[in-house]
Amino acid sequence: MTRKMLIIEDDPAVSAYIAKGFAEAGFAIDVAGDGRDGLFLASEGVHDLIVMDRMLPGMDGLAVLKALRAAAILTPVLILSALDSVDDRIAGLRGGSDDYLTKPFSFAELLARAEALLRRVDAAGDAAPTNLIVGDLEIDLLSRTVKRAGRPIRLVAREYTLLEFLARHAGQVVTRTMMLEKIWNYHFDPGTNVVDVHVGRLRRKIEDGFDTPLLHTVRGAGYRLSGDGIVS
Repeated sequence: MTRKMLIIEDDPAVSAYIAKGFAEAGFAIDVAGDGRDGLFLASEGVHDLIVMDRMLPGMDGLAVLKALRAAAILTPVLILSALDSVDDRIAGLRGGSDDYLTKPFSFAELLARAEALLRRVDAAGDAAPTNLIVGDLEIDLLSRTVKRAGRPIRLVAREYTLLEFLARHAGQVVTRTMMLEKIWNYHFDPGTNVVDVHVGRLRRKIEDGFDTPLLHTVRGAGYRLSGDGIVS
């Protein structure tokens, strides 16, 4: 299985060096050159690992970390920084990073640390739950079946994939761009309302005949799957 990693680094030479090394090690790479773009990509929750500079334009690395953890994005983060004092390393680790490596660095060590983080995640994932629950909606990840209040709901493959993606981000706003990239593999605006059409169909299937809405439209932003019954 190909691992997907995100590099958030404002120095193009350093970024290219890291990307080349991890690509050669078999990783699929996304790159962001500032904190805001990095936060946007990281918030998709599709990466296995994030390597991030501490000092970034637009948004500091610790601020990015704080925003990610507040949004329950638990992707392992390895901070790579020229700030090398003990206090700096402690601040990074306490801020939500999983490891901290100072510049200048050896790529061999960076790769070894990344592999160690991923092994830790894999070990924890062995005991991961096999279902997702949002309100009275239950998704069985093994059988790829859906029930609401015990009632089976039949979904086609694309609807199931869309629902699972929304459920993995339950309580969070999922943008149309995120859905286009993750569900349809579009990395551009197709100029259609394909997302809204599929969300509308999915909403009817999981809400018709039930009193409490689950799939909420967040105007100007996207959609949110939540069992709280609050309409945005």
